Amino acid sequence: MQALGSLDHAIPLTRWYALRYATTLIVPFWALLAFSYQGWWTWAVPVHAFLITPLLELFWRGKHRSLSEEQEKAALADPLFDWLLYLIVLVQWSLLLLFLFRLQNWQGGTWELVGTVATMGILCGIYGINVAHELGHRRKRWERDLARSLLLTSLYMHFIIEHNRGHHTRVATPDDPASARYGETIYAFWIRSSVFSWISAWRIEAARLRKAGQRPFGAHNEMLHAIGWQAGLLVLIGIVFGTLPLVGFMGAAVIGMLLLETVNYIEHYGLRRKLSGNGNYGRVQHVHSWNSDHVLGRLMLFELTRHSDHHWKPSKKYQTLNSLATGPQLPTGYPGMMLLSLIPPLFFRIVHPQLNELAGTEPDLDLAHS
Repeated sequence: MQALGSLDHAIPLTRWYALRYATTLIVPFWALLAFSYQGWWTWAVPVHAFLITPLLELFWRGKHRSLSEEQEKAALADPLFDWLLYLIVLVQWSLLLLFLFRLQNWQGGTWELVGTVATMGILCGIYGINVAHELGHRRKRWERDLARSLLLTSLYMHFIIEHNRGHHTRVATPDDPASARYGETIYAFWIRSSVFSWISAWRIEAARLRKAGQRPFGAHNEMLHAIGWQAGLLVLIGIVFGTLPLVGFMGAAVIGMLLLETVNYIEHYGLRRKLSGNGNYGRVQHVHSWNSDHVLGRLMLFELTRHSDHHWKPSKKYQTLNSLATGPQLPTGYPGMMLLSLIPPLFFRIVHPQLNELAGTEPDLDLAHS
């Protein structure tokens, strides 16, 4: 375990460094088995993501590491990092089709059906939204279109609008729906974040079109495009595959959305930027995001867990994100913290002491008490 942590800093980057992220394909492999067989296979993905991974991360901790300038150039020059993301797009759509065919000819029991839908939901969260998050920050239009295609598999296409143009501007302020407040439970946050993020996306898009001299709710409105694509997909699934696959897909999309919002919850819980003398919030600093160096979650989520560096420079590709000493560290990995958040008193008991300590030592941090 220590050898893996030291490997990042000790030697030049090799092809193996890129291939480590291919370990995330373990999840689609379990999903392939879940959609091909019945019985306990239908629960392989939930067990892997939210039982095995959190348990291992209790003992397998990562280390702070920063790439050298030479290593960063090597990582950016290696196309394998990008090819893996493009492969995920194909994998996600292929597994969605297999999921729909499976439910169209369903012969299993209720508990197996729940496991199958949960499996698709986790795919929607990890790949349909998280990989879309990575591609959605890319500068090339066709890569952002790939992100939209992934978000379509989760019925969450407004995410790219609100996240890129809303969340990154307002993060760690009361104006950001996706920044959890001090003392706010995950269940209240699910409702507030999902509802007001959707409303925010409409406002952001309308403002963009007004600025361009176009009708705010006309043919160029990307929110209307998103609704059209998503409605079209639902109608197509209902016609081609039938009622059970349609309901199962909508259930999986909801699970994916809740996974996203749970990640949002733990990424910025209780952290707030301070107001400056002129009444504006200061620049986002590394202290305004929670991080985790736990290896398994890092690789499965394409370094989403190094969130401070992502907010410092959103255009950075996942393979160049660094772990920074000034970024607050969660006591365990993202999967484990997501589970912990479902028990608010326990979550608060573990996180609040660290938050209070940070607020007393970090000049750029205020606690989100309201």
